[in-house]
Amino acid sequence: MIEAPQPFVIRQECDKVAFQNGFRRKLGECGGWAGFSSTTVPGTIHLAAAGAQGPWFLALDHAGVVEELDIPVVDMPGPGLARYACETLGQVYAVLPRIYQLAASLPDAPLQEFETKVKNLPKTTEAERVIVQRIGQDIFRSGLIDYWQGQCPLTGITDTALLRASHIVPWKDCTSDAGRLDVHNGLLLSALWDAAFDRGLVTFDDEGQPQFSPSLSESARAELRWQDPIPLTDKHRKRLIWHRTNLFVSQGVA
Repeated sequence: MIEAPQPFVIRQECDKVAFQNGFRRKLGECGGWAGFSSTTVPGTIHLAAAGAQGPWFLALDHAGVVEELDIPVVDMPGPGLARYACETLGQVYAVLPRIYQLAASLPDAPLQEFETKVKNLPKTTEAERVIVQRIGQDIFRSGLIDYWQGQCPLTGITDTALLRASHIVPWKDCTSDAGRLDVHNGLLLSALWDAAFDRGLVTFDDEGQPQFSPSLSESARAELRWQDPIPLTDKHRKRLIWHRTNLFVSQGVA
């Protein structure tokens, strides 16, 4: 099925698609699979093909990306934790940016970046701890922008200035930096939705459908327009249980 060793045309195309999508370290070829990694995100990809006209094959070894990637897995031998088939090279170009985004945003990468940046910073005074927290929140926001592909999943808004990194379990209530920086503990929401979510005036059920507090006025609810429910993983759902239990204002104002 797979051409091995890779002929010149396939090898060149694999090099090009990997390089253009951030996987620029060549790791060699084994059994027709060319391996690539990145200096900026964790994980390795492997590319192969049955011929210059396809189909093309992709293998991944990043468990978090495999869990999040919404394309069918192919039952075939090869490297990594999961393998995928693409009829055309164009489909490989289409999916690799998402793989890179997920690798950049999933927990290990933001936590490692945060630990590196704050390693030598003092944390004795309140002012010093605020600086550390701001660094973490900036990294968290960047991770959410990658994870949600720069778009509020409710409204479709893509204007970066109008997007907020909304913690599900607030920073102060997390028990570890890993929890604070985990993209599954956050939603990328437009500013109005973020304000309502942060104050417990809105939450989300397990299907990503908004639930409005009785304390929210009808006029405010009318302004909270949305297009689609939020696509959630089980890791999001677990944290949203905490939000519904501890932050959501389930009773109206007396």
